[in-house]
Amino acid sequence: MWLNLFLMMLFICALAGFYRLIVGPTITDRVIGLDFLFAIAIAFCLMSAWMNQNSLYLDVALGLAVTGFVATVSWTRLIRHSPGSDNTGAG
Repeated sequence: MWLNLFLMMLFICALAGFYRLIVGPTITDRVIGLDFLFAIAIAFCLMSAWMNQNSLYLDVALGLAVTGFVATVSWTRLIRHSPGSDNTGAG
């Protein structure tokens, strides 16, 4: 029961992340949506590892976490150094 509820909530959150990724009015919103989807994918991997009693999914979750971090940092640097953005570093 709790597992099904948790998986349904993750699916709804994934839909919200896809919406932000596709519709997001700014590039920053799209990067946040992508980071959110990485976090949801990590949660799905952790749930799969728990349900199947297989630690391989934990390695996949760790790989996704590192990939998501690098992707977020890369996109942030790209946005910050793009023409038309203020390079002051302030919000």
